[in-house]
Amino acid sequence: MKIFSALFKMCRPLFIAALLIGAAPAYANTVTPNFTQGSVTSTSTSTQTINETVVHQIFGGDYSSYQGTNVTPSAEINASGTTYTVSTSGADFSLELVTRDAGVVEQIDTTRVIVTDQTTTSLSIFSQ
Repeated sequence: MKIFSALFKMCRPLFIAALLIGAAPAYANTVTPNFTQGSVTSTSTSTQTINETVVHQIFGGDYSSYQGTNVTPSAEINASGTTYTVSTSGADFSLELVTRDAGVVEQIDTTRVIVTDQTTTSLSIFSQ
């Protein structure tokens, strides 16, 4: 091993000189385009879809309304189980009882789909 190391140290300058002398120079070739003009057209298309639901709720408080003619309640008007009888038989009568608990009075659901198409076209023209 020592002999090889000593021999390499002595021959190293000769080895480097041989590499430099024997190396061929590198040359670049000239590239000439074979066109004089041209154009490129690019088209990009995209579609966007939006699904939308709008919920509109109307809230109200509790509500009670009692109205009537020619009727007699059997107990308090707003008591549960109250019955009504006609006061004068054969005469016209009317009775309207409206009660509503507090909460959602009305709900409107609106659903719609929005579709957007987009197309972009680019044109590049070049010449020498």
